[in-house]
Amino acid sequence: MIRVRTRMALSACAMLYRSSISGPVRLMTTDTQSVAAKLSSSGLLRSQALIGGKWVDAYDGKTIKVHNPATGEVITDVPCMGGRETNDAISSAYDAFSSWSKLTAAERSKYLRKWYDLIMAHKEELGQLMTLEQGKPLKEAIGEVSYGAGFIEFSAEEGKRIYGDIIPSPLADRRLFVLKQPVGVVGAITPWNFPLAMITRKVGPALACGCTVVIKPSELTPLTALAAAELSIQAGIPPGVVNVVMGNAPAIGDALLASPQVRKITFTGSTKVGKKLMEGAAATVKKVSLELGGNAPCIIFDDADLEVALKGALATKFRNTGQTCVCANRILVQEGIYDKFANAFAKAVQNMKVGDGFTEGVEQGPLINEAAVQKVESFVEEATSKGAKVLVGGKRHSLGMTFYEPTVVTGVNSEMLLAKEEVFGPVAPLLKFKTDEEAIQMANNTNAGLAAYIFSTNIKRAWRVTEALEYGIVGVNEGLVSTEVAPFGGVKQSGLGREGSKYGMDEYLEMKYVCLGSMS
Repeated sequence: MIRVRTRMALSACAMLYRSSISGPVRLMTTDTQSVAAKLSSSGLLRSQALIGGKWVDAYDGKTIKVHNPATGEVITDVPCMGGRETNDAISSAYDAFSSWSKLTAAERSKYLRKWYDLIMAHKEELGQLMTLEQGKPLKEAIGEVSYGAGFIEFSAEEGKRIYGDIIPSPLADRRLFVLKQPVGVVGAITPWNFPLAMITRKVGPALACGCTVVIKPSELTPLTALAAAELSIQAGIPPGVVNVVMGNAPAIGDALLASPQVRKITFTGSTKVGKKLMEGAAATVKKVSLELGGNAPCIIFDDADLEVALKGALATKFRNTGQTCVCANRILVQEGIYDKFANAFAKAVQNMKVGDGFTEGVEQGPLINEAAVQKVESFVEEATSKGAKVLVGGKRHSLGMTFYEPTVVTGVNSEMLLAKEEVFGPVAPLLKFKTDEEAIQMANNTNAGLAAYIFSTNIKRAWRVTEALEYGIVGVNEGLVSTEVAPFGGVKQSGLGREGSKYGMDEYLEMKYVCLGSMS
């Protein structure tokens, strides 16, 4: 059994509590209270886990606090659960599977469509809840609700198009068939940066295929997951089909990995944890799909339309304050346009409005916690110590808390941390290149292979470079590439499998070959 642990001195729940705060616990301000009260009155601010259709606390009564990263205020407490609660959730999902999987695809589709309708009907409240616990600007949060709901809608439709096959037999008295059937109970482990969409793009196809799920959202952002689960109940999805547990991540992960009733693990998060989950899943030979870390290059060629390149690079770098796995982690600019692009890019970044996500016009919210800020600081300090130059930003924002100034760094080379590892923050390192071949070599010089971006008006060059890039996703003259209708996933150490599109449905299905004899 693999134990995904990093520190052992404190209990897991105590570690979660301490790591989620960066100073004294703050009481809610009037603004935060009013948002929380509105969400509570709508029934969407849930503070218990969902097991077998019932809202429950941790069996030992332990809780963890959920904070607003923009203010440090405590929003509410949620259960700090472990192996016992997870095993009960698995049992509930396993019991529900026998009936849920026997429904027709059309019947399951109706439940999912109702769930989609409810999510869209409550997109404003869900967006507010997301901004409250995750910090992203409200407009961006509401956009995520629509994006996340799209996976439910697409799955509701695509689930009715899961086709088998008929194979011409080499023998006259036999008929050969291929059936596709649901894999079984799915353990879905999701991150904090997209609290709704990372759940729906796993749970939507899982349910449409006939699977049941145990969801473990991030302890930093569990409230959006619980609200989505509440809406699944309102949609009539039967008890046990959707379960949500949170708290002691190592204990929950161990239970999901150890149980023979769990037949698939789907995970979005760090490559380090993904490798441990993959290793742990081997003991019971579970299906695994992993969407792991990235180190996305954004390549700006001399012939790029500067306005298009600026818009695309800004979008892919600073979405969610740089806290996405497909963010442009390295911006590679050809030498002929380097200075012009750097100056225009720095000017645009300098004009970005930073603040609480509920404030009108804010484009950049806080980082998720103090550890995230310290990581960004260390990367920038390492780069400047080796000769890089900060054009804009480069320090904590005057707003305090976990706000960091949107930053542009020039003179970066491939040996600096900013080019080798995910910064996961609002820092854009600019690297210079001469030739197409050099750009391709620099872009591929990483263990990651999730997303890459190209900006060029030369279609021959764009196509040639696209084919040479070792990435699962390539955006050409576009910085926002995610959609429910296309396969999302990486190569190399960025993961296994795909999410979204018809290809993502296959992750939750098993193929069964049937040979029917004595037909002559």
